[in-house]
Amino acid sequence: MSRKYFGTDGIRGRANGLITPELALKVGQAAGLAFQRGDHRHRVVIGKDTRLSGYMIEYAMVAGFTSVGMDVLLVGPMPTPAVAMLTKSMRADLGVMISASHNLFEDNGIKLFGPQGFKLSDDVEKQIEQLLDEPIDKRLAQSASLGRARRIDGVHDRYIEFAKRTLPRDLSLDGLRVVVDCANGAAYKVVPEALWELGADVIPIGVEPDGFNINKECGSTSPEALSKKVREMRADIGIALDGDADRVILVDERGHIVDGDQLLAVIAQSWKEDGRLSRSGIVATVMSNLGLERFLNAQGLDLVRTPVGDRYVLEQMLNGGYNLGGEQSGHIILSDYATTGDGFVAALQVLAVVQKLRRPVSEVCHRFDPLPQILKNVRHKGGKPLDNSDVKSAISDGEQRLNGHGRLLIRSSGTEPVIRVMGEGEDRILVEDVVDTIVSALGNAAA
Repeated sequence: MSRKYFGTDGIRGRANGLITPELALKVGQAAGLAFQRGDHRHRVVIGKDTRLSGYMIEYAMVAGFTSVGMDVLLVGPMPTPAVAMLTKSMRADLGVMISASHNLFEDNGIKLFGPQGFKLSDDVEKQIEQLLDEPIDKRLAQSASLGRARRIDGVHDRYIEFAKRTLPRDLSLDGLRVVVDCANGAAYKVVPEALWELGADVIPIGVEPDGFNINKECGSTSPEALSKKVREMRADIGIALDGDADRVILVDERGHIVDGDQLLAVIAQSWKEDGRLSRSGIVATVMSNLGLERFLNAQGLDLVRTPVGDRYVLEQMLNGGYNLGGEQSGHIILSDYATTGDGFVAALQVLAVVQKLRRPVSEVCHRFDPLPQILKNVRHKGGKPLDNSDVKSAISDGEQRLNGHGRLLIRSSGTEPVIRVMGEGEDRILVEDVVDTIVSALGNAAA
């Protein structure tokens, strides 16, 4: 059964386009029915980021959940990893994060977490999809069994304490000047406060959400503003989160970007030295640079690759017993602490290494020289451009030209109508030419 609603990271699309109040209500009903297991009073935690459409979707989902007899706990704007953590700690049956992550405000999405704080499996998502397309009138709650909804106070403090406890109690960020860009998103309150409590000199940007400016020229997908601010304030480090704070990109004191691959290298080496790696290796996706793999191998560590998507990274981590994994984009999963990617907790692990080594971030966070890697996106209006004969021919020719000295990865995005073309190899000019040829063919097919 192909998936009609769910992509690689929940349900996502244009607010009031794909993500309508009607769909949100039905998702609440379907997910609520799927997670009613036993005779106890069932409850769901709902968090969101700062998009204007969050209000519409939130209240529609409240109607859906309460109509099937689930109580709703509303926590307001909170990072995705905080919602996952609260779902487990509040003993809820289900968690919901209303967010389109790094997308601009026009989009929104619905992410679901099970009672242990993990994203749902494909099988459970298929079960919910089946319920979405079935009439459920006869399964609605009786009048006396309808759910209630209430807002929960103090959740910001819970997440701040959780994040701080991922560091040794005697570790302080005193002496570090940190610029943090919260992308005008879900972390705009909790992360600057947590850094201040840990002793850092904090300069926050991207902390004035207005419903429209989430991820707009800020955050992990647009780190230029952060780079500029770090240089301007002569800060030691910059931290850029995305709209729901499940991914992070760092900037060193020179304003240079540090991606997820370098962060994985820093944490992996540090944890290996401290005996904290549960296995002699980590998990990353097919997008991670070959330079990371070579660095880890030199440290006696393996790199296990998965398809793109943090849910697949986590699945492999759980199956293989790994406690560190992530994506080049900045989704870093530290399973000793969290059940999903947590950009802030990952940043804290790197800050701990910086404080321990007492060296500039530009040195601490440069563990390997990445191979030239070119990534370009081709937007399309539907159909299957990858099935076009000219596109297939361009891909085949490109693979032959790289001839074992590089690799190609062409895939459709799971969250937007985009085809991503990635080429990697030691000869940058060759890689660029191969990628451009494929992009051109895709552009013609998409048109």
